[in-house]
Amino acid sequence: MTYAENLWLFFVLLTGVIAVPGMDMAFVIANSLSGGRRSGLAATAGMMAGGACHTLFGAAAVAGLTLWTPFLARPMLILGSAYMIWIGYTLTRSSIVLATLDESGRSTRRKVFFQAFITCLLNPKAWLFTLALYPQFLKPSFGPYWVQALAMGFMTVSVQLTIYGGLALAAARGRNAIAARPRLTIWLGRGAGLMLMAIALYILVRSWGDL
Repeated sequence: MTYAENLWLFFVLLTGVIAVPGMDMAFVIANSLSGGRRSGLAATAGMMAGGACHTLFGAAAVAGLTLWTPFLARPMLILGSAYMIWIGYTLTRSSIVLATLDESGRSTRRKVFFQAFITCLLNPKAWLFTLALYPQFLKPSFGPYWVQALAMGFMTVSVQLTIYGGLALAAARGRNAIAARPRLTIWLGRGAGLMLMAIALYILVRSWGDL
């Protein structure tokens, strides 16, 4: 697998995961609905800061562990792929909707930013996903880990900005733009689940011979 193919797979998988409705997305939409466009964008910025922390953790802890103890590479690949397949299977059987959102009073943009940042950091699925994902894409053959992590981190915050920022702007124009389409969010989640399972299997097969 070339580095370009590696980054493309990471981008597709990352986009699918971020696009799945969850507490991060709900937080952004809720703040945009209750506090307006600026509040929603402040929440988006907080999520991006959290995403950068997840990237730093993945590069420093996971990639470092794989480098220092190469014999863990194959078990981590298996466990990571199995975890992603399980998440995908769970999503294909779910009915995620964003119909009920917290519309409490306005907050300052700074407060919203830090609330979003903490919300992202306290999301256990994000940490588990980082542990499952990064060992499969950070490889010594592609160059220094910090360069690869920088590219992956840029992708992460860019996708967060595009998806969460776009939803924040849409939600600020009215609740019906997002929350009134429960079937759309349900099939979005199920489609992302199928994509997650397919990519996890593909990565497992393609990477097995490289270890």
